[in-house]
Formats: sequence, structure tokens, C-alpha cells
Amino acid sequence: MQLPLLSNSSLMMSKWKSVLDVLLGKPLSNSSILVGIQLKSGANVINHLLDRDLQGWIIVRQDALASIYDTQDLNQTPQLTLQLTSSAKTVVDILVF
Repeated sequence: MQLPLLSNSSLMMSKWKSVLDVLLGKPLSNSSILVGIQLKSGANVINHLLDRDLQGWIIVRQDALASIYDTQDLNQTPQLTLQLTSSAKTVVDILVF
């Protein structure tokens, strides 16, 4: 994609704003990776550090075989924590957004 050459700086700023607003509105544009999170077998509560409701999470690294799922529907503090249940002890890196 080539960027348009606009002669009017106001028009250029308006165009950039419309493009950036779309990109910044995507959930993954405001994400963080939690590194070295130790999960025990069973229920785990993790502070996701986003200071807002969690929209989603992705395991990006895992050091042992384990089935991991969330219980966010029951979480009373989704603006602060991610609740994960693991079938085994493992250390993970989690992308939170």
C-alpha cells in the first residue's frame, strides 16, 4: 500500500487519523506478554496488568504438556485478573489483550 501525497497538512492528518484509528481499535494493538507465568495443576489466578477488562489471551510459549482453559465467565475481577485452569504444572508466556 502506498501512502497518498496530500498537499494540505490538515487533510493529511485527517487521513492518517482515520487509518490509525482503525489499527488502534484492534484488540491486539493494546496487548502485553506475561513472561514466565508458573501454572499449577488446577485453578490459577494471574494479574494481567492491563487495567481494563481482558478481551482475550494466547499461550505463546509453554514448557510442558498441559491442557489450559479459562474460567473468565466466572471471574469477578476481569479488569485485573485472568483465571486459568491447567491440567498439569507448566510455565507459560501469555499474550494478553
